[in-house]
Amino acid sequence: MSAEASPVFQVPGNDSEMEAAGAKARKTFRYFWREMSWERRRIIPGLSLAAIKATFRDPPEMQSTDPDALEAEHMWLVDVDFDGRRLQGTLINSPQSLQSIGEGDRVTVAGKQLCDWMYVIGENVYGGFTVDLMRSRMGKSERKQHDQAWGFDFGEVGIVNLVPPDYIGDEPPAKKGLFSRFSHPEVSPQDYDKVAATEHPMSVNMRESLEETLSENPELVRELDDNGYTFLHQLSLAGSLDGVDVCLKHGADPNRKASNGMTPYALAKCLGWKRVMARLQNAMTD
Repeated sequence: MSAEASPVFQVPGNDSEMEAAGAKARKTFRYFWREMSWERRRIIPGLSLAAIKATFRDPPEMQSTDPDALEAEHMWLVDVDFDGRRLQGTLINSPQSLQSIGEGDRVTVAGKQLCDWMYVIGENVYGGFTVDLMRSRMGKSERKQHDQAWGFDFGEVGIVNLVPPDYIGDEPPAKKGLFSRFSHPEVSPQDYDKVAATEHPMSVNMRESLEETLSENPELVRELDDNGYTFLHQLSLAGSLDGVDVCLKHGADPNRKASNGMTPYALAKCLGWKRVMARLQNAMTD
């Protein structure tokens, strides 16, 4: 994703629709992080893009005295990492007014700074709440130019999918054909409750292999990765009910704290993985 395709944008400070779009992005961020977590386990990469957008401001001592300078800018980050407390990413935009950060910087942001997220599989975009709102405010020609600049399929205006349809057993949308401009099939919003109730397909598919691995190498359940996380910590943050269940059955400690002081339950709770939280809570009381 280039800076040209993802320009810094300016919106009024009292834009209630944009604030609502940012709130939706924060509420559903767990699905972005879940996909990122599984992407790291794929032998062949599945994502064309994974990025978050955050709001940035200069500290008081660096704020510009220019009356035309932007007080806040909303910019995209890639190579995203998340430890349950803070997000990190590499800035791919060049600020218009801000002086404290620059394109290419590795930055850390708090969750409240998050205002959007999206990942792309093939050409299909998932997430992108503020992008959808901006597209709704464009004319047809401008929207076409916008989409071509990104090189992705953002779908119908007003429809923001969280996951690919096949993840939840839905049919993919019909491909655009020769006569698609003459027909306008109705597109239904994705059922977010159904998304919340459905395990990621990779979580389901890896259960048997994880069972075998931990049976043959029981010590792995206690090993730490480079960030000080066990399998149980990783899978709790990723919302993997199957993975968490397998780890617990093989003796993983549900009370063990990660390097940042968070237990598996705290990691699951920070993203609202309710089913994982319930499984961990049961393990802690056994």
